[in-house]
Amino acid sequence: MEEAVRISKILSELGLCSRREADSYIEQGLVTLDGKVVTELGTRAYRSQKVELKKQATIQQSSKVTVILNKPVGYISHLDDDKAFRPAASLIILDNFQVSRQYSSHNPRFNTDGLAPAGRLDIDSSGLLVLTQDGRIAKTIIGEQSVIEKEYLVRVEGKLVNKGLDLLRHGLSLDGYKLKPAE
Repeated sequence: MEEAVRISKILSELGLCSRREADSYIEQGLVTLDGKVVTELGTRAYRSQKVELKKQATIQQSSKVTVILNKPVGYISHLDDDKAFRPAASLIILDNFQVSRQYSSHNPRFNTDGLAPAGRLDIDSSGLLVLTQDGRIAKTIIGEQSVIEKEYLVRVEGKLVNKGLDLLRHGLSLDGYKLKPAE
């Protein structure tokens, strides 16, 4: 027998939004279940039922900002309240990048509040960093089911023996989480 699951999970699995975004849309009355508006968080449905976002939700999604940044050394990728470190997001000012003409400093649609990194590079690393307000993009890049390959250039001091190379390929963990194998 099919088990009912939270509507926010169904929307996330369909790739329509993140669970957090789904909860926000539910609270705003922008989600329908079999054609009826849902406003109660935690509402469950069967996957066979029709769960949809209303047009206003897709309009909200299209106004979300995603920035691709070449993070320099000396900046942290995550947002941190500790003033000792500079977050890479602090580099995102209109003077630092080219935007399409529809955006300007006078345009209220250009809003970088809530940008979150889709991945991370430590303070001593440089490279491509994606910052986004869109949970769908973050999930595509760093979600458990992500198939996007990430490439890192690692420099080591001294001679790297086979055991060390095997450790780099298969034995690394970060913050207690086992990392995907490296090539």
